[in-house]
Amino acid sequence: MYPPCVREASEACFHGCCLASLPRFPDPHATDQKQLSSVALSRYNFAIATVASLFPNTQFTNHESLPPFDESFSKFNEAYPQYSNTERADQVRAQEYYHLSMSNHVCLDYIGHGLFSYSQQQNHHMAAPAAPSSSSSAPSLHFSPLELPFFEISYKSVNLNSQLLYGGEESELETKIRKRIMGFMNMSEADYSMVFTANQSSAFKLLADFYPFQSNQNLLTVYDYENEAVGAMICASKKRGARVLSAEFSWPDLRIHSEKLRKIVLSKRKRRRGLIVFPLQSRMTGARYSYLWMSMAQENGWHVLLDACALGPKDMETLGLSLFRPDFLICSFFKVFGKNPSGFACLFVKKSSASILKDSATAISMGIVSLLPATRPSQFPDESVSSDIEAEQTSNYKDNLAAASSLSGPLPVQRISNETFESHEISDVSFRQKGLSCSEIVELEMPLDIPQSLNKDNSAHGYSEIECRGLDHADSLGLILISLRARFLINWLVNALMSLRHPHSDNGLPLVRIYGPNISFDRGPAVAFNVFDWKGEKVEPTLVQKLADRSNISLSHGLLQHVWFSDKYEEEKEKILELKTSEVEGTLGNKKRYKSGSGIPVVSAALGLLTNFEDMYKIWAFVSRFLDADFVEKERWRYVALNQKTVEV
Repeated sequence: MYPPCVREASEACFHGCCLASLPRFPDPHATDQKQLSSVALSRYNFAIATVASLFPNTQFTNHESLPPFDESFSKFNEAYPQYSNTERADQVRAQEYYHLSMSNHVCLDYIGHGLFSYSQQQNHHMAAPAAPSSSSSAPSLHFSPLELPFFEISYKSVNLNSQLLYGGEESELETKIRKRIMGFMNMSEADYSMVFTANQSSAFKLLADFYPFQSNQNLLTVYDYENEAVGAMICASKKRGARVLSAEFSWPDLRIHSEKLRKIVLSKRKRRRGLIVFPLQSRMTGARYSYLWMSMAQENGWHVLLDACALGPKDMETLGLSLFRPDFLICSFFKVFGKNPSGFACLFVKKSSASILKDSATAISMGIVSLLPATRPSQFPDESVSSDIEAEQTSNYKDNLAAASSLSGPLPVQRISNETFESHEISDVSFRQKGLSCSEIVELEMPLDIPQSLNKDNSAHGYSEIECRGLDHADSLGLILISLRARFLINWLVNALMSLRHPHSDNGLPLVRIYGPNISFDRGPAVAFNVFDWKGEKVEPTLVQKLADRSNISLSHGLLQHVWFSDKYEEEKEKILELKTSEVEGTLGNKKRYKSGSGIPVVSAALGLLTNFEDMYKIWAFVSRFLDADFVEKERWRYVALNQKTVEV
């Protein structure tokens, strides 16, 4: 008898929710030719339905010509009749995350898993007066001056191996949170140990500092975009003698170049093995990769680190991940979706693989944290922490955790300042320095004969029950509902963006270019794109992001890299790739700019558990405004008139 998660995963695979199988490898679940034909037909019908969801053969050349929301939603439901079966997610959003509708905020930049709901937070702090809003543009995160955090994060001075071997002293609160997370991630305590870290970057760097690159020389990464946390791991591993390799992604669909990756993985030289960092799907482009790569690597002597940060809330219950267990796994958690992105990360280590980790002279073990019960109220500044907070860290953390900014929330964002892009992400370190709480947990101790609703204020008396309502919502919705909903929404958005064309241009010059998979049954819930003006010149992704932010739409942007062009696309390569410009401090304190590497700067939208059709329609309507040749100039002067900060074009 299979456990419930495997049974649900098997049903999910029947509905097409599992990750795609590896190219050129037989699918053990589709040996019958008739079944293969049926699967192909279902995917073809899905593509046809997607095209039909938005007035077939229609191109939109003016933002004012877009069909109204109600009409678009009606066509959407006709194309995807199963979408109505996901209305439970809309109910959860309306009841528990009503701040999204009240603020008209579209959040498409979060990554990781939400721990708590907005309603849960408000109920706990309903006695505290809300601070007045000081912004008239994007919604800000305002808090009362004396909110009580449910627990605090404290850095531990402990060796990773010692932590894994002995576990260390753990509070009852920390034990209960760990058990809840391990259950949510479908990880057995008999098979895995879990370590709390300050953020995703800390977890990656921590593993790099203890992995034996002297005997297992290679670090192989499989990312089609620049990832700050992986960058921290690469820097740490190079200092320990690692040989860094990367998978390549074939233009134009950005699929893994299977032949090159297979050659690296199947290398028979023992020292040419090592650690492979595998994400299963790109959180930037939505491209999905088969878990069978993970199995192949393990069979050929590699250790596997699964980056689960970009996976959906219930993707750990897919059949493949129930059968193939990685040696290491990293995931991240944030507080409240659309309200508070700070959080922490978790490093899972398979107990049978823990013995390979070795102490070294450079292993510092920075980044391991403890979760402690709150001892004092937090002082919350009356300011936004959504997009323009600089991650402030002490000099010690700057030296030892160069990339310590949190990935437990919005995807990395950058801002424009004197033509310089300054990367910043919200860090738990900065939250502690500012006096902010690092997480919010409702802790309940209830007599059996008293309703739970009457005891929500008794958390000070113990930790008999911990309510992570955000995780509960994901569990209640389930893998199938979440996967189906995301598939319908992301494919509709891709089709809608591709329908926008510049007027009076030869052959209808497209406004938007999609990078990676286009309309696809198996694509992930993220899309990377760029906007082009009527002359065919790209609008800078940072500018698109900033204008979206002023329309209450939170997007992210990043750099696609490791793109492989065949000879067929050699001419196109010169036009697409851009040199990356970086800055370093000069000898006299002045900054020097230099060019390093190449890639494709893009805008990215990532769908979450609570994303709905209205969010998709709003981003489509926003992007369509670029069809107006004067849109950017109008926006700049409009904000000058409103005495707002201008956008540098």
